[in-house]
Amino acid sequence: MTIGEKIAQLRTQANLSQEWLAEKLAVSRQSISKWEMNQAIPQVDNILQLCDIFNITADDLLRENKSITPAAQTQRRKYFGTDGFRGEANRTLTSMQAYKVGRFLGWYYGSSKNGSKPRIVIGKDTRRSSYMLEYSIVAGITASGADAYMLHVTTTPSVSYVTRQDEFDCGIMITASHNPFYDNCIKIINSHGEKLDDKTTALIEAYLDGDLKTLNVLGEDLPLATKEKIGCIVDYSSGRNRYIAYLISLASHSYKNLKIGLDCANGASWMIAKAVFSALGAQTEVIGAEPNGLNVNTDCGSTHIDALCKLVREQHLDVGFAFDGDADRCIAVDENGNVVDGDAMLYILGKRLKSRGILNKDTVVATVMSNSGFVASLEKAGIQCVQTAVGDRFVYESMQTNDYSLGGEQSGHIIIKKYATTGDGLLTAIMMTEEICDTKTPLAKLAEPVMLYPQYLQNVSVKDKAAVLADSAVLEEVKAVEKLINKKGRVLLRQSGTEPLIRVMTECESEEKCVEYAQRIVDVIAKRGHCHD
Repeated sequence: MTIGEKIAQLRTQANLSQEWLAEKLAVSRQSISKWEMNQAIPQVDNILQLCDIFNITADDLLRENKSITPAAQTQRRKYFGTDGFRGEANRTLTSMQAYKVGRFLGWYYGSSKNGSKPRIVIGKDTRRSSYMLEYSIVAGITASGADAYMLHVTTTPSVSYVTRQDEFDCGIMITASHNPFYDNCIKIINSHGEKLDDKTTALIEAYLDGDLKTLNVLGEDLPLATKEKIGCIVDYSSGRNRYIAYLISLASHSYKNLKIGLDCANGASWMIAKAVFSALGAQTEVIGAEPNGLNVNTDCGSTHIDALCKLVREQHLDVGFAFDGDADRCIAVDENGNVVDGDAMLYILGKRLKSRGILNKDTVVATVMSNSGFVASLEKAGIQCVQTAVGDRFVYESMQTNDYSLGGEQSGHIIIKKYATTGDGLLTAIMMTEEICDTKTPLAKLAEPVMLYPQYLQNVSVKDKAAVLADSAVLEEVKAVEKLINKKGRVLLRQSGTEPLIRVMTECESEEKCVEYAQRIVDVIAKRGHCHD
C-alpha cells in the first residue's frame, strides 16, 4: 500500500472530506487528491501533521510505502519538475531534448488546428546556453509545422503576458531563473499565461522517451511538415515592447522625485527594468546590467542582495529592487539599506489592496516557508493567510481555486491576480513604488509592523531527496526539534524542486537556537548516509 492509499484509507475510516483535510494541513484540495492518486507525495511537515491527525507514527505511515520508491518517483516526473524541464545544459538538458520538446509542441497544438498553423511565442534569458536551446526548440517547432515567434531576451512574466494577450497557443521561456549560469530550463506556458498542466507535461515526457503509443502516433516519429506547411520564424520583439508599455501604464504617479536602485542580476531584465523606471521619471542607479552569458545571478540579483544594499546606502537612494535571472522575483531594499523580503512586501501589498476593497476575502496566499511573524502581522491587520506547499505554482493554484487576489513567496515571487497570472518582479516593484507615493511613506516605515522570527535555512546536497523524506530517523529528529521549539516557531524540511538538495529550515525566538536545531537535523541526514561523499 502506498502513502497515498494509506492516507485515503485513514481519511475514509475517519469520515473526513478532502476539503477538511486540506484546510487542516493548509494545502489545496488538489494536493490531497494528488497524494491519494499517487501523483505526488506529501512534504515532511505534512507527513508529521498527518501522523498527529490520525494518531499514528511516521513509521506506521511510511513502512508500507513499497510502491512509491525513488525510481517510481523519477518515472512519474522524469524530466519536468514543478517549474519546467531544468538541469545543467548539455548534461541533463540537451539541445536534442530541446528540439524534441519543440517537435512535440508544434505537432500537439497543430493536431487540433484543423489545418491552420499553431503559433508559439518564445523568450529567453541571458545565459549562454539559452541561445543554443532556443534555436533547437524553434527548429523543432517549425519542423512540426508551427510558427515560432521570437521575443529574444525578455522576462518570464513578459512571455506569460504576450501569450495571453496575443492569443498564442502556448509560450516558452528558456531560463533557469535564480540558478547558476550553467543550468537552464524550458518553461512552458499555456494559452492563458499559466504554467502547463500535468497531463500535457506527461505527454511531452512520453515523447522524450520515445513512447509514441501513448500519443497514438503510428511510425517511428511524429510527422514532419513539408513544403508550405513548414513553420515560419517571426521576429516578435514588438510583443516585448507592448509588455513594457503595459507596465508603464499601471503606474499612476511620476517617479521624478525618487532615486531608485535596480539590480538586474545580469539577467532578463537588464534592459527592461531601466526602460520602465526611466520612462516613469525615476532617477535610476543600475547594477547587474552587463550580461556576458556567464555571470547571470553571480554575486548580484535577488539571491545576492548585499550588492544592492550597499548601492542604496552609498548613493542615498529612496528604494532599491533586485530581480532574479528571469525577473519573476523581486526583493526590495529600504532607504536605510535593509532588506524587505517577499513576506514583508506581501504584507504591504495586502494592506494596500484591503484599503481599496479589492483584497478578495481579506486573504493573502503564502507558502509554508513564510515566517510565522508575518502571518501574525497579517492577522493584526485583519487579513487571513492561507499557506500552500512551496512553489508559485501552488500559490497560483490556491488563488485560482478560491478566487484570492494576492499571493506569493518569501523569496519574492508575488502574484497580483488583477494584473498577472504569474510572479512578476517588475510589476511588484511598480506596485511597491506606487504605495510609497500614495502614502508618502518611506519603505522602512511601511514594513515596520512586520515582526519576524529569526529563521535559518541550510541546504544539504543529497543522493536521493525522496529517500531523505521517507527516512523515519530523520523524521523523528524533526519531531524532537519541534518539541524543543515548543510552538514558538517551527521546522520545515523539504526537497528542492530544481536541484539535488534538501532544505532544512528552522524558525524560533533565537538565531543561535535556529542554527543549532538545523544542524541537529543535518547531522542525522549525514549519519544516515544520504549526503554526497
